[in-house]
Amino acid sequence: MNSSNREEIGRGDRFAFGRNWSKYSAKLTERKIADARQSLSEWLGSADLSGKKFIDVGSGSGVFSLAARQLGARVLSFDYDPDSVECTRSLKSKYYPNDADWSVQTGSVLNPGFLAHLGSHDVVYSWGVLHHTGDMHEALANVVSLVNPGGHLFIAIYNDQAWVSRYWTCVKRLYNRSQIGRFLMIALHCPYLIGGRYLVRALQGRASSERGMTLWYDMLDWLGGYPFEVAKPEEILEFYRARGFVLEHMRTCGGRHGCNEFLFRRI
Repeated sequence: MNSSNREEIGRGDRFAFGRNWSKYSAKLTERKIADARQSLSEWLGSADLSGKKFIDVGSGSGVFSLAARQLGARVLSFDYDPDSVECTRSLKSKYYPNDADWSVQTGSVLNPGFLAHLGSHDVVYSWGVLHHTGDMHEALANVVSLVNPGGHLFIAIYNDQAWVSRYWTCVKRLYNRSQIGRFLMIALHCPYLIGGRYLVRALQGRASSERGMTLWYDMLDWLGGYPFEVAKPEEILEFYRARGFVLEHMRTCGGRHGCNEFLFRRI
């Protein structure tokens, strides 16, 4: 783990995203990989990404990098957290050893020097990442250079709920500051974040996990995910319209907590 990431986690200023992904990856199943692959192909409108360049900005577990590679894309994955990088490399080693069409690197979306060497891509994917960087607006701007003209940008950003978002910011700070805070936040919120959500999904006939995730590790990522920033959908729309993008698809979380998802095309 690089010193900057270690120090931030040690101070309680950053959630150990990679450690969480490592535990999730240990229980990764073919079904979850298939769910990720289906989610990606539905959003991009194609189950064939052959010949496309796909970059996974903040690859986390690496499951969506794997999904893109299985759909035929040439994949570049990177993450700021070395534990996440190792998760992605492990998946690559298992499914695509010695594959020249999938590379995995350590780097930050806030580092223009690093990004300058990555080139531009047909699909830039960054689901639930840019709001965890510590400077969301810089991260939103920095990914622009990674998108080819005519290429797609697929991002998900936490919804701005005003005072409710400030409440969740406090929860995340407490979670990361101590073991006691972590235990208390899990005990307090688990009945709602897991029990309530599972019941709603079961009643709607969709009890299985979404996007290949699991309810437990999704909850830990939500409670601990810090740094934490939010934006209203219209803010994201205006931000990218001003930079030469058009919206092709959007799905909001209906004013609740969670992510609003956007698929843009660069014109």
